[in-house]
Amino acid sequence: MAETLADIIRIMEQVAPSHLAEDWDNSGLQVGKKDWPVKTIWVSLDPGPDVVAHACKNNADLLITHHPLIFKPLKSVDFSTPTGSVVHMASQHHLAIFSAHTNLDSATGGVNDVLASEIGLKNTKVLQKAEEPEICKLVIYVPAEYEQKVSDALFETKAGRIGEYSCCSFRNKGKGTFRPNDLAKPFIGKPGEISLTDEIRMEVVVSRNDLINVIEHVREKHPYETMAYDVYPLRSDLPDFQNLAGLGRIGELDKEMSLTSFALKIKKQLKLNSLKISGKPDMPVHKAAVCTGSGSGLMKAFFLSGAQVYISGDLRYHDAREAEAAGLGLIDIGHFASEHLIVEPLAEQLRKILSETGADVKVEAYLLENDPFLIV
Repeated sequence: MAETLADIIRIMEQVAPSHLAEDWDNSGLQVGKKDWPVKTIWVSLDPGPDVVAHACKNNADLLITHHPLIFKPLKSVDFSTPTGSVVHMASQHHLAIFSAHTNLDSATGGVNDVLASEIGLKNTKVLQKAEEPEICKLVIYVPAEYEQKVSDALFETKAGRIGEYSCCSFRNKGKGTFRPNDLAKPFIGKPGEISLTDEIRMEVVVSRNDLINVIEHVREKHPYETMAYDVYPLRSDLPDFQNLAGLGRIGELDKEMSLTSFALKIKKQLKLNSLKISGKPDMPVHKAAVCTGSGSGLMKAFFLSGAQVYISGDLRYHDAREAEAAGLGLIDIGHFASEHLIVEPLAEQLRKILSETGADVKVEAYLLENDPFLIV
């Protein structure tokens, strides 16, 4: 049986778990339908018009990118705009587009680990640990004859998802008691009288972010005037957190060197035409921090890390001034250079996983992308 988009998404969930994505991010399926067959996958940094056109021309079924096609909700899909043209082109050619963005940044073996390895850092640790997702146990009490109706409503939401399984719940029977007051309009019993009724206790896990929506949806189908339910916070000891997933990395150099020497080493190793440095050129460096993409948001973590230099992209003037005042250094290698490194390793990781499962899927790394900025 041919692999489907849903099968590949499950594999990507292993590589870059979606719970590692930042709240503002839009990682995941951008264009496509989960039952589409997939025989050829392309991997790139961006889902730009040129990349998508090449993928369509070469009959790729799925384009996996680091940067999402859609960051914010679209008010319209205008085919004359860059995003609209990509949606149009991809839809016409049945090319699905899937993005793993900040979750791939944070994942073990993801973008930050690749950059740290490329520049030779040893004994790496996470610069800013990922927050553990808040999971709750939702317990709902429902009259026995309404069990199926409430169950259907519950599983129309995101509740009850555990790993690769959905519609997960635990149920047991019991007796519920209640006495409606004079203003109540009870579904069962009479005001002022204690009622004893057969009820089902339904338990499911649900993300705290989805909790309100789940409760409100189920409430619409629950027969009681006041739905009885409990919410218990849970701790989830996920492997990714045991491995200290998160943004950025801190590591040690093989030997101490000056800031300038280290910068020149990085320039040569990453085959860069240029980079920017801030700090005293002869400052000794034996520990460095990195963050792929735009690293300004992790400056505070850098200052607390004990590293002498911070390597990232899109660093700002005031970042440099703050580092200068702290006696530290910055090396700005650019956004593109810090992230394009992931394309081939991600393609190779997918090839390995698909080969081990016996799937007949071809994976190609698209290596023709260029930095949108030129130094003149």
